[in-house]
Amino acid sequence: MSQELSIERLRRVCESTQLGCATSQDFLALESIIGQERAVRSLKFGLDIKEKGFNIYVAGRPGTGRVTAIKHFLEEIAKKKPVPSDWCYVNNFRDNYRPNALRLPAGRAEGFRADIEKMVTSAAREIRSSFESEEYARHKEEVVQSFQQEKAKLIEAINEQARQAGFMLQPTPMGVLTIPVRKGKPLDEEEFLALNQEERAQIEETQHKLQAALEASMRQSRSVDKKAVEAVQKLDQEVALYALKPLVEEAKEKYHDLEEIPVYIDQIQANILENLSMFRAEPDEQPRPGPTPQNPMQAMLKKYAVNVLVNNSDRSGAPVIIETNPTYNNLFGRVEQEFQFGAVVTDFTLVRGGSLHKANGGYLVLPAEELLRAPLAWESLKRALVQEQITIEEAGEKLGLISTKSLRPEPIPMQIKVVLIGRPDVFQLLFQYDEEFDELFKVKADFDTQMERSDEHMQEYAAFVCTVCEAENLKHFDSSALGKIIEYSSRLAEDQEKLSTHFGEIADVIREASFYATQEDQPYVTNTHVTKAIEERFYRSSLVQERIREMIERDIIKIDVDGEQVGQVNGLSVIGLGDITFGQPSRITVSLGLGREGLVDIEREAKLGGPIHTKGVMILSGYLLDKFAQDKPISLSARLVFEQNYSGVEGDSASSTELYAILSALSGVPIRQSIAVTGSVNQKGEVQAIGGVNEKIEGFFEVCKAKGFTGKQGVMVPESNVSNLMLKEAVLEAVKEGKFHIWSAKTIDEGIEILTGVSAGKRLPSGELEEGSVFDRVDKRLRELAEKFIKFNTPEGKEQGGKTE
Repeated sequence: MSQELSIERLRRVCESTQLGCATSQDFLALESIIGQERAVRSLKFGLDIKEKGFNIYVAGRPGTGRVTAIKHFLEEIAKKKPVPSDWCYVNNFRDNYRPNALRLPAGRAEGFRADIEKMVTSAAREIRSSFESEEYARHKEEVVQSFQQEKAKLIEAINEQARQAGFMLQPTPMGVLTIPVRKGKPLDEEEFLALNQEERAQIEETQHKLQAALEASMRQSRSVDKKAVEAVQKLDQEVALYALKPLVEEAKEKYHDLEEIPVYIDQIQANILENLSMFRAEPDEQPRPGPTPQNPMQAMLKKYAVNVLVNNSDRSGAPVIIETNPTYNNLFGRVEQEFQFGAVVTDFTLVRGGSLHKANGGYLVLPAEELLRAPLAWESLKRALVQEQITIEEAGEKLGLISTKSLRPEPIPMQIKVVLIGRPDVFQLLFQYDEEFDELFKVKADFDTQMERSDEHMQEYAAFVCTVCEAENLKHFDSSALGKIIEYSSRLAEDQEKLSTHFGEIADVIREASFYATQEDQPYVTNTHVTKAIEERFYRSSLVQERIREMIERDIIKIDVDGEQVGQVNGLSVIGLGDITFGQPSRITVSLGLGREGLVDIEREAKLGGPIHTKGVMILSGYLLDKFAQDKPISLSARLVFEQNYSGVEGDSASSTELYAILSALSGVPIRQSIAVTGSVNQKGEVQAIGGVNEKIEGFFEVCKAKGFTGKQGVMVPESNVSNLMLKEAVLEAVKEGKFHIWSAKTIDEGIEILTGVSAGKRLPSGELEEGSVFDRVDKRLRELAEKFIKFNTPEGKEQGGKTE
């Protein structure tokens, strides 16, 4: 049965005594997520399970505090987890294009970098000092002298052999020549030719033997030279090793517990010994020109540097990284380049890590929509999760657009839990169209937009106010202000039994209310400050609403709020402009005529009506057929329209309103224009719930207020929407004073009685409808139209109709 609603049903008030506190200072700051039990349970499961693929997708509307809540939740869990390893890149002495990755315990990478730098710098100084010492010069002289003596003996022996054979040795640019000697003088060519043939042959034979001996002696001499060089090199190695060994052993001892580090230190030692000439040279203090000036010694020592990629020395638990801009480079890192002498160069010291490196061993939080928009990022992240390793690769090379040789750093093993935060519809799209998504993100944490308005949750809401006030140094709220915050939360949730989890908007109201309390120099925020904050937030964005109301008040947009009209009713719609939502009344009219077209939706014909609105209009035909077409055909042509609507209509919340207009037009019973109507309807005549009920009521209230209250004005809403009512204080005050009224209706029968003041009419046992009721008049009018239509379609009727026309 229809009824006018009492003021108690129009808003669920939170009394200050319900919270059992004087101010928000009486509460402790929140340490957990509130009102999201299902999401928290899913998060705990997803974070605790270690198996592959159990990454998490957090679904929820933006502004519900998802990111802040997840960050706080993860940080609390991460505190109990071990700090992950440090990572660094070092030179690969076998292949400079493939730097090696080294793992170190947390906090030791920076010390390792400093130790290696100190070791190499000290090695350069000690080696240079060793080779400049007198002791080294003496040892080298002894080594060289011993080989020079051996070489001298070889030369003396070959000279003695030549003298005994009657020859002398003469060095030339082409080598050493053997020249015959007679009477202590070398034979010239004329003297040699003057000899008889036998003597010449004997000299030539001896000369050949001596030449062979000479060549053997020269080979021995070169061998001695080679041995001398090798001996000097061995001495150099021994001297350098003697200088290096204490430094190397000290470094290896410090890192003896790490398998890879001593091996790398040995590689440094071997490379230094291979490049002793650079270490022996006097350092050039003049820097090279370029954007990053370096002297030759600095450039040489750079290849022994340690590039610390991840430093976890300051962490007390597992890392929680929130990457708000998840581009490919920001996630996976990059290899930077620099200009030197007009050329682009790079090396392993220019390798930079990304968010995956920072979060390795912990948790990485990513916005799903931004991740999907970033080129290469989503596919690369999936590959990293499958392979469980992080690979730094240039984007151009990954796409096959760059063929030049570049660095390929060794991949780093990855142990990470990825948390994607996105809208529910993005989850559905990924689940449906990405075959790998459900294998990699097996846990869904669904953040609800509302929670039960229980005593426990109201206490937690007050604790949330305390948390914001403490964190941002705001004024605390007294009990009346806390009550207003809870009431406003129920309004956001559009339910008297719920509280909104849209904590971002609640926090903004808290900040603004604190601002007004500060302006008035009040010790605490009161209910008046909260009310002012809410009203001011609306006022700042309500210019469009003001202009529409002005046009209604000046009768530019025609809305009647008094009197009666047949086939005309005030419907209610909601306009959303992003930062504001408000209600606006619309005049709905119906025109009737004879025909077979049935109900014609002018909005649909003009392509201004959406599919849901079209469905609602078609349901009206079903209602009329079920109610009135059991004993006669419906021969009707009716036109439905939202007057002065130029922007389109969508939704079925006006379908009951349109039906009231049709029933009024068919019955001839006028509808009270002082009442606006909202609600959808089904084919059985049941009035169904709609959205935005508070805004719709307040929209018509503002129009009535502008045009003047008569005491008869009000709004009729579906009975199922009564629990959604959280109306403003101004509306409640008008209802209390009898200036404005709000009715609820479960069925069309109840609604038409409120609008017309005439009984809807029940069907009697005889099958007839109550005489004089709305439905009786509608039934008779439809029968009359059907008879006229049948008569019109007979030959006589057509002839008569034709003559009439």
